[in-house]
Amino acid sequence: MINMLSGDLPRSRTLTVLLVLILLALLCAPFLFPGARALNMAAKICIFVVLVASYDLLLGYTGVVSFAHTMFFGIGGYGVAIAMSNLEPGWGALLVGTLGAVAVSAVLAFVIGLFSLRVRAIFFAMITLAVASAFATLVSQLSDWTGGEDGLTFKVPELLTPGFSVGDAEWFGVPLNGKLLSYYFVLVCAVVLFLMLLRLVNSPFGRVLQAIRENDFRAEAIGYRTVVYRTVSTVLSAVFATLAGVLMALWLRYNGPDTSLSFEIMVDILLIVVIGGMGTVYGSVIGTTLFLLAQTYLQDVMKLASDATAAVPLLSNLLHPDRWLLWLGLLFILSVYYFPQGVVGRLRGHRGSHDTHEIAS
Repeated sequence: MINMLSGDLPRSRTLTVLLVLILLALLCAPFLFPGARALNMAAKICIFVVLVASYDLLLGYTGVVSFAHTMFFGIGGYGVAIAMSNLEPGWGALLVGTLGAVAVSAVLAFVIGLFSLRVRAIFFAMITLAVASAFATLVSQLSDWTGGEDGLTFKVPELLTPGFSVGDAEWFGVPLNGKLLSYYFVLVCAVVLFLMLLRLVNSPFGRVLQAIRENDFRAEAIGYRTVVYRTVSTVLSAVFATLAGVLMALWLRYNGPDTSLSFEIMVDILLIVVIGGMGTVYGSVIGTTLFLLAQTYLQDVMKLASDATAAVPLLSNLLHPDRWLLWLGLLFILSVYYFPQGVVGRLRGHRGSHDTHEIAS
């Protein structure tokens, strides 16, 4: 199916196996990994795959560094939250909130791209950081609409509420309720959006973006208006990030500054893109899965290790769960050192080297 939609195969047997395993794990997550924590992480992986892939469209394929990506993510969440809070919380309100958020993000991204992409990369990055900071301040001040620092808790369509149940129906021992339906709604939407992004980067438009990334002067010289392509890329990236924000808000039934506008999320996106591999799209799947697994379960592993080494005080203190960010940082440094092109780039490079060796033989 991926081949029919984009023509971009993983081009690595190991990568193909990893992608299939991740997809199967996400499809079967409610049955294989019972518990709210595991299901919440699986849903977050689905959402962040779209969010990271949309940023990779901007950074990995166009070569544009932006710090405003979480702003568009937050616009999606607030669009749905405001619509659901002020209208009848049904599918109509969801559609209104989504379309409104997409329109606001597209216009804002167009303005940013049009007026800022003519400047040098570092200045564009600073401009996007300033715009994102101003937006976060505005959200905090418009508390009547956004809930301020507390955010907004809202109702979702009845079909997606945890209290909804299809009688006593069960799937493999798991009740068929609104929580299960909500998870699969998020999963299906994430897969569709991911395939759309994969198709986009492998279209003629995507190849022009890659040409601009490699040498914008040459692309301009052969007739491509690089500012137009970069602006369109910025708008498309913002729209997909907005849709990811919609999914996050729907899953949490809440949206606030900490869940969508935090600068920590922006840093996480950057780390995941680098770990997975810039300019690959598939890297968003691998990077997101590795990063969120580490972020969610590293403290638990460290607690076990700390307890096991209690007889060695210095080592036990180093492995204390409170120092998980230190070890996460070290893991990131090691991953960049051993996988400078990201996990996907390394796997594809290994496959290329293997093929070259076979031809030479």
